[in-house]
Amino acid sequence: MAFAREAASRVILMDRGVVVETGEPEQFFSGPGTERGRQFLQRFAEGRRVVA
Repeated sequence: MAFAREAASRVILMDRGVVVETGEPEQFFSGPGTERGRQFLQRFAEGRRVVA
């Protein structure tokens, strides 16, 4: 995730082929605007594998 935050100019979060959130990396990783985005980052923070 650190690489994505530094290298990307845009982050797109998809769930089952549907875009649920898009934005600048700093914005997304600091505070996603959707519940799905928050769930995704929480899973990553807990060290669990994220499966779509």
